[in-house]
Amino acid sequence: MDILKSPMLVFFKFLGEKVFQLLAFLGKISIFLAESIYHALYPPFKFRNLLRQIRFFGNKSIIVVVFTGAFSGMVLALQGFYALNKFGAEALLGPVVALSLIRELGPVLCALMVTGRAGSAVTAEIGIMRITEQIDALTVMAVNPFKYVIVPNILAGIITFPLLTAIFDVVGIYGGYLVSVHALGLSEGTYFAQMELYVDMEDIRIGLYKSLSFGLLVTWICTFMGYNTGYGARGVSRATTNAVVLSSVVILVWDYILGAILL
Repeated sequence: MDILKSPMLVFFKFLGEKVFQLLAFLGKISIFLAESIYHALYPPFKFRNLLRQIRFFGNKSIIVVVFTGAFSGMVLALQGFYALNKFGAEALLGPVVALSLIRELGPVLCALMVTGRAGSAVTAEIGIMRITEQIDALTVMAVNPFKYVIVPNILAGIITFPLLTAIFDVVGIYGGYLVSVHALGLSEGTYFAQMELYVDMEDIRIGLYKSLSFGLLVTWICTFMGYNTGYGARGVSRATTNAVVLSSVVILVWDYILGAILL
């Protein structure tokens, strides 16, 4: 048997190619982030573009965030009551809902919703600019595409994700209140008093750190995928799909890593 065609050698060759592709991708996306940070720190600053993207990420995502937050809190209250009732600890339903939303579900679900609504649109928009040579036209006109396209999206994500997460948490807590008090018969005073007793600033800071990091990660990945999209409609659709999938996976993985560090 030809040793060059042995199954083991073919497997290691395939594995080596994938490792090199992964390293090349990590190097390329890291350089992209470094260049974005560099251009974000030095003038000229595109404040109009930044405000437009803040409105796009924030204002236009509020309805999705409110609906998701309300029903997340309601489901948490319903299932939490069922679990706590087995141990006679229904009075702790308020802290369970609040801590679950503030520390974990609020930042994660909010980031996933905004990724699906705004992140995919940003990837498609930048991808279309790439395949229609609008980005090349900006370069020809001596307009830096990073300052004009990339930096406003990344800064808008860092600014809006914590604000949207705060809205998500508040709406979710009141959604849990509606189910706990008006549907399950829990005392209103018990729901909020126990929450005040068990939820502290450290829990809020953890949620803030997560939402800030998610804002950076999602916009970084989505802008990178759009900026380096392939040509044609298929290239844009593939870049958009890859951006949403990769962002969602990174959100979940980073949530665990950050949670383990800040625990």
